[in-house]
Amino acid sequence: MSLIPRIFGDRRSSVFDPFSIDVWDPFRELGFPGSNSGETSAFANTRVDWKETPEAHVFKADLPGIKKEEVKVEIEDDRVLQISGERNVEKEDKNDTWHRVERSSGKFMRRFRLPENAKMDQVKAAMENGVLTVTVPKEEVKKPDVKSIEITG
Repeated sequence: MSLIPRIFGDRRSSVFDPFSIDVWDPFRELGFPGSNSGETSAFANTRVDWKETPEAHVFKADLPGIKKEEVKVEIEDDRVLQISGERNVEKEDKNDTWHRVERSSGKFMRRFRLPENAKMDQVKAAMENGVLTVTVPKEEVKKPDVKSIEITG
């Protein structure tokens, strides 16, 4: 039985995904102090699925408890999709006794380099039940015009 999936999380894709711009920090998921900056530690491992259909690239991010007003979806000139936001810390009442705190708060950011066939001007984003869906339509693949040449002989 391998310890790798249990230690490094259940990854369906390669750690070295050429389209992901995230820097993989093996210590982030182990919870070592000082790994990753506090700025993005809260949702540093926000899970994002990326699938490609014949019509579009579809990104789905799990963002439970976050309102759509707290999330930004941006596209940079160099074809980079950036999803970022922040979950604020709950206000504490002096009379409250906390027994366990497991939910993260703070900033998060994920970045993905989009392929050449992405229509950058037609990106759409929607949020429902804590799941952000970003749809990036694809350019239609033009079939080359083929002209038959008669062989004489």
